[in-house]
Amino acid sequence: MYSLIKTAAVLLSVNLMSGELLAADYRQNPFTLVYEGAITQNQPGKVNIRTVHYDLNGIRIAANVYTPPGYMSSKSYPAIVIAHPNGGVKEQVAGLYAHRLAEQGYITIAADAAYQGASGGEPRNIDKPANRIEDIHGMADFISTFAGVNSRRIGLLGICGGGGYALKAAQTDKRFVSIATLSMFNSGRVRRNGYMESALDTVHQRLKSASDARQREVISGEVTYAANTQLTDEQIAALPFELYRQGFEYYWKSHAHPNSTFRYTESSLLSLMNFDAATNMDLINQPLLMVAGGKADSLYMTKDAFELATGTSDKQLHIIEGATHIETYWQPAYVEEALEQFMSFYEKTLN
Repeated sequence: MYSLIKTAAVLLSVNLMSGELLAADYRQNPFTLVYEGAITQNQPGKVNIRTVHYDLNGIRIAANVYTPPGYMSSKSYPAIVIAHPNGGVKEQVAGLYAHRLAEQGYITIAADAAYQGASGGEPRNIDKPANRIEDIHGMADFISTFAGVNSRRIGLLGICGGGGYALKAAQTDKRFVSIATLSMFNSGRVRRNGYMESALDTVHQRLKSASDARQREVISGEVTYAANTQLTDEQIAALPFELYRQGFEYYWKSHAHPNSTFRYTESSLLSLMNFDAATNMDLINQPLLMVAGGKADSLYMTKDAFELATGTSDKQLHIIEGATHIETYWQPAYVEEALEQFMSFYEKTLN
């Protein structure tokens, strides 16, 4: 963890792309938020943030709850649960969208996944689909009892990997009145087949390695991590996929946070590689909105899941022309376009 914090501190001030990438320094924010326009103090009449903790199956979960301007606990508000990307934490893009939706009158919650971020759980950085789906159910549990929340008006927004897990959670959890995703990433499909189906010929080799990793955990307690390497700028530039190149820039440089890491226990692959976010999509009978960038090399995952959502008569696919996957996290024009879609969608389905 020390090396990660050191890396984040060194790289956070780097400017990217053609200009300064909009971000905030977690070291200068009392809530360690890293998105542009983040709250630095709670003030009357504005969106306020509350750092909360709750128990989920014996694990202490760390979350941020955003309350709308003029919030009064005696009033009734719709709520939105927001699931963060793989490797992300609540202080990054999940916090940005939680903040902006709270401005529109929603109580929103963004929580660190169990075993990740500031939440508890050992060993660190377990990344199993069942856990991530349970995290979403747990956020709904907590926010439904938060003062002022109307438990019959809860929406769900999943971002990147959180989008895939949101789809699975909503298939069975009908407390979610409506579901939206941003730049949905099907974690199981990618871990199994490789990004853009690039590793189909090594599936069994990787499963054997993951099985060996679990055996080491059982016998010696040694935990092996995947995606645990530090890359140079040259190595990042040489990566074959734009999502990964821009992802390293976002998570390691412009929006770095010491609790955010790409690594996950290699044994998690035993659960990831037979998971698929797009199975049983017909179980979603709630209104569904899926938003993704037109230039995103991950767009195929959103399109495939959307086509399989045959159980709802109210579904929308919105493509943000010109946007890549990561640019929907931070670039103002693309964030605004996504928010316009979400605001209209939730206004229609939650109010």
